[in-house]
Amino acid sequence: MQRLGFEGGRVLEPSGGYDSFHIDGDHSSVVFGDYADALPAHVHAARGTEPPRTRFDTVIMGWNTLGPARDAGIASPYPHLRQIVASRHAREVDPSITLTDDPLRTVRSLKQDDGADIWLCGGGDLAATLLPEIDRLVLKRHPVVFGSGVHLFGSAPYASRGFTPVAAHSFTSGVVVEEYVAAAA
Repeated sequence: MQRLGFEGGRVLEPSGGYDSFHIDGDHSSVVFGDYADALPAHVHAARGTEPPRTRFDTVIMGWNTLGPARDAGIASPYPHLRQIVASRHAREVDPSITLTDDPLRTVRSLKQDDGADIWLCGGGDLAATLLPEIDRLVLKRHPVVFGSGVHLFGSAPYASRGFTPVAAHSFTSGVVVEEYVAAAA
């Protein structure tokens, strides 16, 4: 049975960008090692690596999360994963991408399948929609403060959901990677 993991959860810059975050540093071994399945194909190509296909076999993302790849001419950013994009509207996408207008139903169905885990790749509103199904949070905290930005769980109404910490790794770069699992109901 698959689990849904929300990896990389972080508040983004007000523009939705990542430019203020630390890319290089001693924390990069976690990003490029433990979470290498979550790297897009063009990053693997630039690094001369192959995705290990050991952590995730599916990625679900919102339309706005797919946008930067499309804007850069990358129609299929994660061809090594089953790619699902949640959208409220019909869209033109690469044939390797599946669109869903009901991400909660889609994830519940996917979680019944055998395989590696499902990676929720961004989209605060999508994360809020999928919160009841999130089994694991991996939060990367960078030593940067924004006055505003894209919220981790969008602008959804308040909903309480408990998670239990299972790991925390602090790096000299100032980045902290924390892992949590959903608390037993």
